[in-house]
Parts: sequence; C-alpha cells; structure tokens
Amino acid sequence: QVQLVESGGGLVQAGGSLRLSCAASGRNFGGFGMGWFRQAPGKEREFVAAINWSGSGTYYADSVKGRAAISRDNAANTVYLQMNSLKSEDTAVYYCAATAYLSTATMTRSTTYNYWGQGTQVTVSS
Repeated sequence: QVQLVESGGGLVQAGGSLRLSCAASGRNFGGFGMGWFRQAPGKEREFVAAINWSGSGTYYADSVKGRAAISRDNAANTVYLQMNSLKSEDTAVYYCAATAYLSTATMTRSTTYNYWGQGTQVTVSS
C-alpha cells in the first residue's frame, strides 16, 4: 500500500506559478513511477506529467510542456509539480498517482496507476 497526500494548491493569478507536492508513505516509494493528473469541472481526468522511479525520465502533456516540471526526491518520499505561466485553463483539481510499472505506452491512462491522492485544488484567475 502507498498513501499519497497532495499539497500546494491554491488561488493564483494568470501568469503566476505554483509548486505542488505529493508526499508518499508506505512501501518502497522509490520503486514507483509517479504521475500527475488533473480534472476540471465537467471534464474527464487528464494526464499532466509523469516521472520514472529514478527521476531520469520525465514526460508531459502537450498542454503543459514548457510550463511544467515534474521532479522527485526519493529520500523524502515526495514528488513535485512546478507549474509556471499558469492559465485559466489550468484550473482543476490536481491528483498525484503511483504505479508499479510506468510505461511510455500507458502512462497517460489513469487506469495505469494503482494509488491516488485526494487531490488539491488549483484555481487560476484571469
């Protein structure tokens, strides 16, 4: 079992930045691939970014590429999502998720991930 708790969300003006954190507890965090997803009201949950177990591989949705950076600190059992140049369309609940097997073929699918946090709200005002 892995428990995930997100933090760092809030209200920010368009063009601003936020850093989201996801603290993990439980077994072998360093062995899991991690992802960030988001869900806006009335929309499906969508992939934002993912990182492999070592941090050597990072992947982004086109909608955030160049504005987001995912990273992890395995010693601290934490994964981060830095979001810059925020837009109103970035408004959503952001979730972190863990998977025992991260594949570039399936990492954008929410069904790939075994464990999920409760989410943190990000609201971007224009």
